[in-house]
Amino acid sequence: MTSVSGASAGKGRGRRIILWRHGQTSWNVERRFQGSTDVELTETGLAQARRAARLLTSLKPDAMVASDLRRAAATAAELATLTGLDVTHDEALRETYAGVWQGLTHDEIIARYGEEYAAWKRGEPVRRGGGELETEVADRAAPVVLRHAEKLPEDGTLVVVSHGGTIRTTIGRLLGLDPRHWESLGGLSNCCWSVLGEGARGWRLLEHNAGTLPEPVLGDDD
Repeated sequence: MTSVSGASAGKGRGRRIILWRHGQTSWNVERRFQGSTDVELTETGLAQARRAARLLTSLKPDAMVASDLRRAAATAAELATLTGLDVTHDEALRETYAGVWQGLTHDEIIARYGEEYAAWKRGEPVRRGGGELETEVADRAAPVVLRHAEKLPEDGTLVVVSHGGTIRTTIGRLLGLDPRHWESLGGLSNCCWSVLGEGARGWRLLEHNAGTLPEPVLGDDD
């Protein structure tokens, strides 16, 4: 997608938010729903974080906030090492709590909770596994992102290190999309990111799932 033009940036404060998904975990490889379960990065995930951190450093971020779950915190630490930025950890940026779905593989969820899964995919408000609604995830995560973005200098950049589902719901909320259409924002591959830019009429999506050539999305809300 195109970047913020000089004219658009001049009308707003030109701030950017980079929403960065954590690196690979063993549960991602197994297509196992992590949710708020605290699963560590694999060696591949660490390598992904180091590679992505080198790319993100070139964007000269001004601040960083991350989920406190280990897979996100370890991903953020790689960028902190290169930039010297302090990382603020916030549990409000954790992945969707999905109750009994957590720990199940995609196939197991389909087999046991097929109707619930289908309703979610149709855009209906569903407490997957008896957990959080997507709108509730946005209610807790989006204000944290906005609070940190408000502290940026003019034309400043905030990096948010979080999880696929939380990032999608946050983007949907900040763009003002109807929750039924949040699923139209495709999932992020491990250690890829999306970029929101501030224009005259609010936040807009500049890039989505950036960082590599197209790769399979291993796990979505995790």
